[in-house]
Order: sequence, then C-alpha cells, then structure tokens
Amino acid sequence: MSRDCCALIDLGALRHNLAAVRALAPNSRVMAVIKANAYGHGLPVVARALVDADAFAVACIEEALAVREAGLTQPVVLLEGVSSADALDAALAHRFEVVIHDPSQLPLLARLQEADPLTVWLKVDTGMNRLGFPVAAARAVWRQLSALPGVRQPIGLITHLANADDPADDFSRVQIERFNSFAAGLPGARSIANSAGVAAWPASHAGWVRPGIMLYGASPLLESVGPDFGLRPVMTVSTRLIAVKQLQAGDRVGYGGSWVAPEAMPIGIAAIGYGDGYPRHAPSGTPMLVNGRRQQLVGRVSMDMIAVDLRGNDAAVGDPVTLWGRGLPVEEIARAAGTIPYELLCGVTQRVKFSVEEEVASSQSLVASENGNQPLATSH
Repeated sequence: MSRDCCALIDLGALRHNLAAVRALAPNSRVMAVIKANAYGHGLPVVARALVDADAFAVACIEEALAVREAGLTQPVVLLEGVSSADALDAALAHRFEVVIHDPSQLPLLARLQEADPLTVWLKVDTGMNRLGFPVAAARAVWRQLSALPGVRQPIGLITHLANADDPADDFSRVQIERFNSFAAGLPGARSIANSAGVAAWPASHAGWVRPGIMLYGASPLLESVGPDFGLRPVMTVSTRLIAVKQLQAGDRVGYGGSWVAPEAMPIGIAAIGYGDGYPRHAPSGTPMLVNGRRQQLVGRVSMDMIAVDLRGNDAAVGDPVTLWGRGLPVEEIARAAGTIPYELLCGVTQRVKFSVEEEVASSQSLVASENGNQPLATSH
C-alpha cells in the first residue's frame, strides 16, 4: 500500500500569478525565475505552463538545458553565469544569456568570435555583497565587455535587492538609486526587481522584472501572505490520517513526550514527516487542515508521521489533511517553524507523489507523475 502524501501542482494558479505580476509591473517584461527545480514545483512542467513569460532565469547550465529539453525557446538567463569553457560552449550553442559577476569569468569571453556573439548581463553589486562588481569597479568592466567582439551589444545591466521584503527598510531605495546612477547614460536592458521589488518597490521595475516566489503563490514580503497580492498557491501538500487515538489527561505524545494532553481528547496520526519535507522544527500549535477545518500539530515531528489535535473535529482514519496550499498559506507554516516559504517549497522530497492539475477544454484533469518530484505536463 502506497503512502498518501501528495503534492498537487495547480498550473492555473501559476498562470494566474504570472498575470498578477504583469498587473503590478505593466511596463516591464517578465523573466520568470525557475531555478531550484522551479522552487520545488518541477522545472519542466512549470516552464511549459509559463510559456507566456518573456524569458526564464535559472542558476546554472544544467537548469538552462532542462528548459530547452522541455521544448521552450524563450531566452534563458544564467544568473550565476558560467565558469568553464564547456559551460560557455553550451551557452552559445543554446543561445543562453550569461550574467557576468566575477573577474574570473572575463578571460573566458576573450575566446568568443564576432560571428557568434554571446548575450551578457553585467551584475552590479549595489550593496548586497553577494555576486557582482562593486559600483566603483563596474564601469571599467562594462568598458572591457564592450570592447570584446564576441559579446553582443548592448550589454544588459542587472542587480539584486537585499532587503526588499521589508517595505520599511530604506536600503532598497539606496540600492535602486545606486544602480540608476551607475546605469545613467548607458545603453541596454536593465533588471532590478525580484518578487519583493515587484510587490513593494515600483521604482525597481525597470525594463525587466524577475519574479520568483510570487509566481508560486507565496508573498515576498514580511508579515503577509500570497492572497494579500491576489496570488494563488500553486503547490498543495496533503496526506491522510492513518490512525485516530483517544488520550487521557496527562498522556504524552511523540518523541520526548514534549506535548501533554490537557484533557481527555482525540488525536490523529497523519502520514507525513520530515522525510517528506515537512519541517522538523515545526512546534506544537502549527496549523493544518483536517477535513478542511483548522487543527494544530501536537508533539514532535517524526520522519514519517505527525500528530494532530482533533478536538472539535469528527475525523476518522482516511480523512484528508492539508499541510499547506489551498486554504492554508505556506507562509503560516514557515513562520511557525522559524523558516521561510522558499525552504518549505524547495524541500519537498522525492517520495512525495506529485500530480499536476491542468485546464483542458474548460475541464480539469489530473496527471500523476511517477518521477519523484518532477511532475509531468498534461498533454494538450
């Protein structure tokens, strides 16, 4: 008997969220960020569903190749660039665009031929101090890139916002001003805004926006949830109750007996745990839905199971349990567990069964994937 732990990927929600991004940044083109297996949702199926995106952004050459293997022809931007001749050759062969962010990448470009130029983006470090050339050094690098015959002109300019998830933090404004000051008078495309920039910093929208987390239905801002911005959850993780137990007052639950029943009460045991990607450190009180009603986690999370307080819920073995997604924003679980939605979405493991919900001729169908956490696209 297989486990009932499932992740449903709603492609209609994905497309809805892309439209929400366009509504927030109507004068910008959209570079959809699908790195890290599309934030755990399955890169091939997400890329195909986002066929209306103007471009895609990934972290590395392997992810970029997966976009082409999925049949997509849009521009693909390698956010971490390339660090070897083989990767550069692959970028040229597949017309990938490459972010240049470190001096070690520059010698690779000297071998490029004018007949087959590479599209590049110059990463300007405006204060995050992760990737990119400091503002004071970036103009010299821009001139160096402009002089290379194998680099397509004009060069794109890109930066990344460090604190945009906090609208009260003025550092985003500082970064935007630094970038615009550097870019003044230079030709080429510009990209500043991540999801938080799209949602909270209109001055960052520029020619290209790079939404990530908000495409998947989660809020990019602190103390908010996706529905606050009209977003719909793309991933719903669910399972079923495999046992219902009656406790007496004083009974302890789970490893270490850290949670004690305050009265005679029922608890349910649900078939999900940290082996499936549910957060190990989620505390008692973390919300979930049982039969669509809010209940609370009790006791420690195990590898394969969790316990849930069933008071007020006439639940039975086999009843559905939603861990996050429709009706329960992933942000709530992340905050309870002291983490971020990104980690939960990316951390769903391969033993969870993925299925894809797609609209076909005004009806819905489900296509189950047997390929771990790589959901398949629905046929049209």
